[in-house]
Amino acid sequence: MGKLRRLADKVLLRYLLASAIALGADLGSFLALIALAVPATAAAALGYSLGIVVHWLLSSRAVFSQGVAASGPQRTWQKAMFVGSALFGLAITTVVVGTASTLGTDPRIAKLVAVAVSFAATWLLRERVIFRTRSAR
Repeated sequence: MGKLRRLADKVLLRYLLASAIALGADLGSFLALIALAVPATAAAALGYSLGIVVHWLLSSRAVFSQGVAASGPQRTWQKAMFVGSALFGLAITTVVVGTASTLGTDPRIAKLVAVAVSFAATWLLRERVIFRTRSAR
């Protein structure tokens, strides 16, 4: 039980779990939209957008709760920066899937590549900038 507790205390592990849940929402909606004949680029963007909402809810409550700003202008700014980091990830996702699809790559494979690149970029922004605790500033 002690090891499990220590693992839960690790921010990266919690972030990975939150990301996995958000990714489930993202990929699930992406695959459903593809099945409905929505173009791959649009399906990727819409799926990622749903993932953004899920990720904010989990990140602000379970992952970076110690770094969440109090209510007011600081919290609003933090939310805006989170959305900005998500839009950066969305741009990565859309470019990777769109380019790969244009080149004839299966959009599902392209989406997996986009997930890895987007994950790394958004983790760095969120952990080091957006939710950086006051003691680390």
